[in-house]
Amino acid sequence: MEKFLSIRPDVAAALAENRPVVALESTVIAHGLPRPHNVATARQMEAAVRQSGAVPATIGILDGKLVVGMTTAQIVVLAELTDVVKASRADLAPVLASGRPGATTVAATMCIAAMAGIRVFATGGIGGVHRGAESSLDISADLTELSRTPVAVVCAGAKAILDLPRTLEFLETSGVPIVGFGTNEFPAFYSRESGLALLHRVDTPEEAARIVAVQWDLGKARADGDLRGNGMLFVNPPPAESALPRGEVEGFIATALASARDEGVRGKAVTPYLLREVARLSGGRTLRANKDLLVANAGLAGQIAAALAPRKQSY
Repeated sequence: MEKFLSIRPDVAAALAENRPVVALESTVIAHGLPRPHNVATARQMEAAVRQSGAVPATIGILDGKLVVGMTTAQIVVLAELTDVVKASRADLAPVLASGRPGATTVAATMCIAAMAGIRVFATGGIGGVHRGAESSLDISADLTELSRTPVAVVCAGAKAILDLPRTLEFLETSGVPIVGFGTNEFPAFYSRESGLALLHRVDTPEEAARIVAVQWDLGKARADGDLRGNGMLFVNPPPAESALPRGEVEGFIATALASARDEGVRGKAVTPYLLREVARLSGGRTLRANKDLLVANAGLAGQIAAALAPRKQSY
């Protein structure tokens, strides 16, 4: 993999020494947040990981390489370019071969993190089953990646613009553990509540680390040669001070969905469009919630990775 992977020296050293490392995605930089919030939030996320005792590794694609641990200068470049590919797992080979810059989605970041040996990843909200998927079959590759890639993902649930009940059903069918951190309810990205109950809950990073270690140990026992099996989700409600009521957000989403249909927005353009439109309709309040939950999830992921590090040699 040395042909494709470029791992920042301090990240490589931490991995070699079994110290905690947290992967961070780059789609939020190139497509998820507007300037200048994108770079500022990326820096805050990395700082939150460091404050938790772990090493941050923001992942992206530059100059034909899968970059694990982008420098500040590289993050700025990715934020300022206008032709950055929104790269999921299916896009990795074409983007690498072309030499074009790419910002990695949850699915691609999980895949690359696993290649590098990183087992904990923080993001905002995962992709999922889109509303109207019974007709469009629009289902995020994030879900299938979680079913096959051994990375623990810390998030604020799935993006609120999605069909949350069907997303949960898909994850359950795929055998992906979903664990609430300090909550018995699946968070709805901008909102702390969704009305969807969870079966499993933890309240400390140490409890979360125990579950991760058991998940990987169970994977060792598989007879098919897959050493660690699938990924798992720790869902962390957005900070209360910036979270929005679920009913209010649903109103914004309904308006944004109608606008997207009228304008013919499709494919990978749908999610960035809806996030921008919901931010506009909310007067920027969803943008604030998005930034706050990204930083909070990064900090929690760092704590889980730090608690998991002493157990790493066992899996």
